[in-house]
Amino acid sequence: MHDANVLVGTETGDDAAVYRLSADQAIVETADFFTPVVDDPYWFGRIAAANAFSDIWAMGGRPLFALNLVGWPVKTLPLEQLAEVLRGGAETAALAGAPVLGGHSIDDPEPKYGMAVTGLVHPDRILRNVGARPGDRLLLTKPLGSGIVTTAIKRGVALGGLLDAVTRLMAELNRAAGEALAQSGAVHALTDVTGFGLLGHAWGMASGSGVALRIRSQAVPVLDGVVDLAAADVVPGGSRANLAWVLPHLRADPDAALPLIVLADAQTNGGLLAAVAPERSAGLLAALAAAGVKATDIGEVLPGSPARIEIV
Repeated sequence: MHDANVLVGTETGDDAAVYRLSADQAIVETADFFTPVVDDPYWFGRIAAANAFSDIWAMGGRPLFALNLVGWPVKTLPLEQLAEVLRGGAETAALAGAPVLGGHSIDDPEPKYGMAVTGLVHPDRILRNVGARPGDRLLLTKPLGSGIVTTAIKRGVALGGLLDAVTRLMAELNRAAGEALAQSGAVHALTDVTGFGLLGHAWGMASGSGVALRIRSQAVPVLDGVVDLAAADVVPGGSRANLAWVLPHLRADPDAALPLIVLADAQTNGGLLAAVAPERSAGLLAALAAAGVKATDIGEVLPGSPARIEIV
């Protein structure tokens, strides 16, 4: 589309579309849905809704309202379970400060749930997945490992307590992190870490910005037990595909603290990855901590010729 009001389209695979309405208002629009990642329908609803809302905050925006997107096998699963999914989604939307105003449902052999979310952002304050500059610090707001843990749960090999930990992590909103990052004025590039894993989303940032990202693997936060599960080959297929896709653009120290497959693990509602002005990073980490967000400095941005990711 050639439209001067399209501020963010499909060019860099960003988290949401942005369309200018006026000199000081633009619409942020996203849609996201998937099949269950946990058995509990209420928590499935919470997680899927949180994942959809995350895209608005990843653009520096504020959510306005949401619409439910539902596929449900009406002949094989009771509608009472769907009611629990929708209850979870509605509670997440309330925590996000945005009402659910309707939606659409179809009869589907496999359950699916998510949301279309509409938000607002000032046209001059959009945060994109490109724009990282050499010298920037890389901040990550959640630990990795949800894809590996949910695979372990499906295979019945998850260690005690992991189910509760990963469920709450996936359902945790990125609202506090997104608002703090947007208000700081220190962020040059921002994206949420979801299906392409940390390496995949980092590569999108590096290639779109024409830079290199150096990630200190020892600094990357990971859920307890994830490294052991990865060593036992408890890994989802999507994570393997992520690693294969990024590998040609990767320079990895063989003595790095984390296996590459963990860094490529496909996440559900993972944290936000931000490239931040170096002189502002310490203050921003403090602001995130004050907002209840355990963000971590995981590396830096380097000149990119060619664009690449370095794991040290």
